[in-house]
Amino acid sequence: MRKTNFFHKHKKKKHIYAYEEQIRKNAKASQEELLNELKITSYGLSEKQVEDRQAKYGKNEMKEKKFPWGWEFLKSYFSPFNIILLLITAYSLYNYFSDDEPSIFDLVAACIVGGMILLSGTFTYIQTIRGNLIAKKLTKFISKKAIVIREPYLTTNEINRNNEFEFIKYGTEMSASELVPGDLVHLATGDVVPADVRVILSNNLLINQSSLTGESLPVQKQDFYQETNNFIDFENICLMGTTVVSGNALGVVVATGENTYFSSISETISERRPQTSFAKGIKKVTFLLIIFMLVMVPIVLVLNGLTKNDWTTSLVFAISIAVGLTPEMLPMIVTSNLARGSKKLSQQKIITKNLSAIQNLGAIDVLCTDKTGTITNDNIELVDYRTLDNKNNDHLLKLLYLNAFYQTGIRNPLDSAITNYIDKNNLTITTNAYQKIHEIPFDFHRRRLTIIVKTAYDESIVISKGAVEEMLSTCTHVEYQGKIVPLDDSMMRQIKSTVDDQNSQGLRVLGLAYKNLQAKTDDFIDNAEEKLIFCGFASFLDTPKASAAGMIKSLAHYGVDLKILTGDNEQVTRAICKRINLKIKGVISGSEIENMTPEQLAKIVEKNNIFVKLTPIQKVEVIKALKMNNHVVGYMGDGINDAPVLRQSDVAISVDNATDIVKEASDLILLEKSLSVIEEGIVEGRKVFGNILKYIKITIASQFGNVFSVLVASAWLPFTPMMPVQLLFQNLLYDISQFAIAFDRVDSSFLAKPQRWTTKDFLPFALINGPVSSIFDIVTFTVLYIGYDVKNHVDDPSAIAMFNAGWFIEGLLTQILVVQMFRTEKIPFIQSRSPWPVNVMTGLLCAIGFAIPFTVLGANMSMVSPPYSFIGIVITIIVSYCLLSQLVKMGYIKIFKKWL
Repeated sequence: MRKTNFFHKHKKKKHIYAYEEQIRKNAKASQEELLNELKITSYGLSEKQVEDRQAKYGKNEMKEKKFPWGWEFLKSYFSPFNIILLLITAYSLYNYFSDDEPSIFDLVAACIVGGMILLSGTFTYIQTIRGNLIAKKLTKFISKKAIVIREPYLTTNEINRNNEFEFIKYGTEMSASELVPGDLVHLATGDVVPADVRVILSNNLLINQSSLTGESLPVQKQDFYQETNNFIDFENICLMGTTVVSGNALGVVVATGENTYFSSISETISERRPQTSFAKGIKKVTFLLIIFMLVMVPIVLVLNGLTKNDWTTSLVFAISIAVGLTPEMLPMIVTSNLARGSKKLSQQKIITKNLSAIQNLGAIDVLCTDKTGTITNDNIELVDYRTLDNKNNDHLLKLLYLNAFYQTGIRNPLDSAITNYIDKNNLTITTNAYQKIHEIPFDFHRRRLTIIVKTAYDESIVISKGAVEEMLSTCTHVEYQGKIVPLDDSMMRQIKSTVDDQNSQGLRVLGLAYKNLQAKTDDFIDNAEEKLIFCGFASFLDTPKASAAGMIKSLAHYGVDLKILTGDNEQVTRAICKRINLKIKGVISGSEIENMTPEQLAKIVEKNNIFVKLTPIQKVEVIKALKMNNHVVGYMGDGINDAPVLRQSDVAISVDNATDIVKEASDLILLEKSLSVIEEGIVEGRKVFGNILKYIKITIASQFGNVFSVLVASAWLPFTPMMPVQLLFQNLLYDISQFAIAFDRVDSSFLAKPQRWTTKDFLPFALINGPVSSIFDIVTFTVLYIGYDVKNHVDDPSAIAMFNAGWFIEGLLTQILVVQMFRTEKIPFIQSRSPWPVNVMTGLLCAIGFAIPFTVLGANMSMVSPPYSFIGIVITIIVSYCLLSQLVKMGYIKIFKKWL
C-alpha cells in the first residue's frame, strides 16, 4: 500500500478516485486476505507497527494546500483590462502634475479609474479565496476521536461472535489523527467514521451517508460483500465523514488522510474554480478592445504627425484617442447593472453571493440539479396506505400510528412520516386508550419492529411493521374485503404483485400485520410474532416540492434544459420525474459512466437527462462534459456531496435547507422552498446581460465612429478637431449617462432564450453602425469649417476653440441620444419606450453637454461658444442622425437576424 494522489490520468477516464481500486480489493477480501493486504498477521497493531505506518502514511488528516495569497492578489489586481486602466490613471496623473496649468479633470479621471481598479480587483480576490475557506470548513465533518484497539490481549487473525467482546473491551479513545491503515477500530451509535474502514463484524449497523450521497435515508452496513459498481454502496465499507445512526461494529482502517474518499472531495473543492461564462466573455471583450486600440492609435498618430508636423502634440492627441477608445467605465457599468440585478433578486428572496453569477444565470442553457432536497423536500412522507383490496382503511392507519408512536428505538424517517401524516391531516388517534406492555426492537435479521399494547378492555394487540417479505413469513391470514381469510398462494402472489408495482413507482413499501391476544400474562411474548394477520401496506416517498413542476415548465419556456444528477436509484428518480412532469429522454447510471472516456461521456450527456447512482466525482465529470460541449451550466444542490459540483459549474445555486458548506460554495442562495424564483433569476440575469451588452456594443460603435471621424479630420483639417482634455471630458460625460442603462427594459425576444458572450458580431456591429455617426460628424466639420469660415482663420485660436466646441456638442449629443435608438430592436418611443431613469439621465447629460461651451467651465477647457444659429443646425443634424440610425438598424437586423 502506498501513499498516492486522489486523481490520476487514466486511459479511459480523465479523473477517478485513485484509491478506489484498493478499496474494492479490500471489500472483496476475506479476513485473512485483508490482513495480508495490510501486511499484518493479527488484529491490533503494536506500537512499533504504528510508528512505522505513521512515518509512511502521515497523519490521518486532510492535507491543507498552501494558498498562494500573494500570487492570487497580483492576478486579481493586474488583469489585462486593469493594466489598461492603470496606464490611463498614470497618464492622467502625469498630465496633472507635469502641466503648468493642470486640469482638475485629469485628477478626477485618475481618482475614478483608480477607484474602479481597486473595487474590481478586491471583488475578484474575494471570490478567489472563497474556495480555500470552503475546503477548511469541511474539517468539522471529520471525527476528532476514535476508539482504537491496539496490542490486544487476544492474538488472532479472525474476529467472530465468540471473541468480539475480547477486542471491544481493550478499546481506547484517542485522536483520530493518529490512526493508520491496519488499525482496528470500534464504531458505535453517534460516531463519525474516522477513516475509510472495512467492516469485520457488525450488529445492526446503520450509516448515514448523506455527506457523500445527499440521500437522507441511512443504509445498512455489515460484514458481507456484495458486488456493486459504485464503491460507495459496498455494504462492508464505511467511508470517512459518514455517521453511525445505530448499532456498532468492529472494523479495520484501510485508508487514512489524503487517501480517503472524503479527502478527494476536499481536493476538488479547493481547486481553482474554472472560468465562468461571464469571466470568459469579459476577457474576450477586453482583448478585442486592446487590439482595436493598438490598430487605430498608431494610424491617428501618423496621420496627425504628417499633416500637422507637430509630433509631440500628435502623440498627446493619439494617447487621448487611446483613452477615449477604452471604456474605462466598463467595470463600473457592469457592477452597477449586476448590483441592481442583485437588489431585484433579493426581493424574490434570493441572496447573491457572487454578482457575476447573475449574468451567468441568464446565460445557462442547462440546469443540473440533485434530486434530494432540491427537487424534493428531503423529507420522507407517507403517501399512501392501503389494504390488499386497494382501500384506504382507518384501522390500518391506526395500527401504523400506534406502532410508530410507541416504539422507543432510534426514530427513523419512516416512523416520523407516519406520525407527521396524522398531524398534517388534522386526524385524531387517541393513544390514551392503549397501554404499551412490550416492544421487540427492529434488527436486520428480522427486519421488523413489533409492539404489544393493551386496550381498555384488557385485550392485548400485537402490531408488527417491517419489510413485506419478512412480514409475510410471520403471517397465516390476511384481511381482504372486510374479512379475515387464509394467506394462500393466490393471496401471496397478489401481495407481492402489489409490492412490485409500488417499488416500480419508486415507493418504499412496508407491510403491517397484527393479532389480538386474550392472554393476561407475559407468556405470549415468546411467540408474539407468529400467526399474524396481514393488514396492508404503507408507501413512502421523498415528495417533490410543490413548485418543482412549475419550475420545469418555466425552464423549458426560457430554453433551459433540466438534467437530474442524483445518488439515488433509477426507480425512485423515475417516480419523482413522473410526479413533476419531467419527460425522461434517457437514464444513465454511475456504473455506466465509470467505464466511459471523456469523449464518450460528452456524447452521452447530450442524449440523456437523468443520471442516477452517481458519486460526487461522477457528477463533476458530467458537468465538465456539458461544458466541453460549450454549454453554460448551472447546478443546484444542498448537501456536502454537491460542493465539488457547485465549484465546477458556471452558476452554483443552493436551496433553503442546504448545509453551511454548500451555501458557502454557492453563488446564489434560495431563501424559500419555492423553486419558482429560479425563473425570476434567469429573466433578471438576461436583463442584466442585455443592458451590459447594450453599453459595450453602443460604446464600441460610437468610439469606432469617433475614431473614423478623427481620421478624416486628421487628413483634412490643419488642426486637431478637439483638444485632448475636451475629448476626455466628453468621454466621461457619455460614460456617466450610461449608468442609467441598468434601469432599462430589455426586449422580450432577447429574454426568450439563453444569452452568452460572443465577440464575433462586435466587429460588424461597429463597422456598420459606427460610420453612420461619422457621416454627421463630417457634416458638422463642413458646417463649422466652411459655413462658419474657420478655414480662413486657422491661425485664430478663438476660431479653432469655436470649432472644438461645436464638435464637442454634436459629438456628445449624438453619442448620448443614439442610445435611445440602439437600446431596442423595435422602433423607439413607439414600440418601445425607455423608463424614466434613462430619459432623465439622457436629458440631464444632454443639457449639461450642450451648456458647457457657453459657461466658464467650457472656457477653462479652451472652448468658445458657437453662434446661436448653430443650435438649429445641430438639432437638425441630431434628428437626421437618429432617423438614419434607425434605418441602418432595421437593415442590420434583416441581414444578421438579431440586434444585440
